[in-house]
Amino acid sequence: MNFDKLRKGIGAFLLVSFIVLSMATPFQKYVNIPKQLVLFQGQTAHVPASGSVQAVTTNAVSVRQKEKLAISGQHVGESDVVLQMAGFPIKQVNVKVLPDFKVVPGGQSIGVKLNTVGVLVVGHHLVETEQGKQSPGEKAGIQVGDAITHINGQKIEKMTDVSPFIEEAGRTGKSLRLTVARDHHTFETILTPLKDKHDQAYRIGLYIRDSAAGIGTMTFFDPKSNIYGALGHVISDMDTKKPIIVRDGTIVKSTVTAIDKGRNGSPGEKLARFSADKQVIGNIKTNSPFGIFGKLSKPIQNGIFDKPMPIALSTDVKKGPAKILTVVEQDRVEAFDVEIVSVTPQKFPATKGMVIKVTDPRLLEKTGGIVQGMSGSPIIQDGKLVGAVTHVFVNDPTSGYGVHIEWMLHEAGINIYDRNEQKAS
Repeated sequence: MNFDKLRKGIGAFLLVSFIVLSMATPFQKYVNIPKQLVLFQGQTAHVPASGSVQAVTTNAVSVRQKEKLAISGQHVGESDVVLQMAGFPIKQVNVKVLPDFKVVPGGQSIGVKLNTVGVLVVGHHLVETEQGKQSPGEKAGIQVGDAITHINGQKIEKMTDVSPFIEEAGRTGKSLRLTVARDHHTFETILTPLKDKHDQAYRIGLYIRDSAAGIGTMTFFDPKSNIYGALGHVISDMDTKKPIIVRDGTIVKSTVTAIDKGRNGSPGEKLARFSADKQVIGNIKTNSPFGIFGKLSKPIQNGIFDKPMPIALSTDVKKGPAKILTVVEQDRVEAFDVEIVSVTPQKFPATKGMVIKVTDPRLLEKTGGIVQGMSGSPIIQDGKLVGAVTHVFVNDPTSGYGVHIEWMLHEAGINIYDRNEQKAS
């Protein structure tokens, strides 16, 4: 009986001790420490903690204990750091050290010209024939947003490639065999051109386009490979609203001539022109949800941050003050104050990783906040490139979304994670 009372007493004591311990500030600090840290070589993470610390493996990291726990990435690889309190292990933190990596931030205004894969169908029209109005393209099952990639087995790259086939079909009376791309698949269909009764020309009843142009902002380039990223979001066709499938493209310098100021319910816009010499500064290889990517012909400068700068992973970005680089007058890149008001740490590539708010009085006066053409403007926090401006809130032009730079680098084909990486023993 006494043994049972003693056992219950010890159990109650341990339970109360655990509750008191778990409520203690040092314990709470340990609970909030992440189970995994990812650092770049030479980078230090400061973690609020107290008590004794033991580094089980120090091949990759070093650990210092003062007011805060400082974990530094020394060598590429992985190490486990065991945190102790009162001699008992509390938490194990896996620390992964990545190779040192830096990029040059952008901010320059750029002109963008995209050439589509095939010719893009942007609308239907009715051909006035002797038998009435008809659209051969619509009758063939072709929809707005489709791309015609081949006619009679021959590759189509531009609008001028289409006319000879239509003329030949009209002369011989034979139908055209079209290969059409829609979303992520292709199909074939038969289209018979019809003669317009007014000018006796044969028509296919489709409006088509083979290129698109606009302006945006450079985000970064890698000084070693000259690979760049810009815009931070996909370029969609203005008529179909669908992403443009890129065959190739170019970027040129552009000059901002005026600003259409943003207002609630009406996003503003940068008005710009391509530079007079229209000198190509890079190509376009990819048009994705994270922006456009390609290779620069030569390095470019913004006049503010022209040296390579560290980047921040999505898990390192925090709420608080930051700056964006963009052009609002001519071709001069300037830094403006913003606030990162919310952050979504993302383990996998995704858009809309943060929300930013423009706080700079001069930028608010000039543009009203975020305007079209500002997409791609680099976001810098604590001396690191953390992301790019992507979208404005229609009902609040002072605020908008940003994408993490980590995902733009991933989309550009730049592997920041496993460069000759060896796991530490």
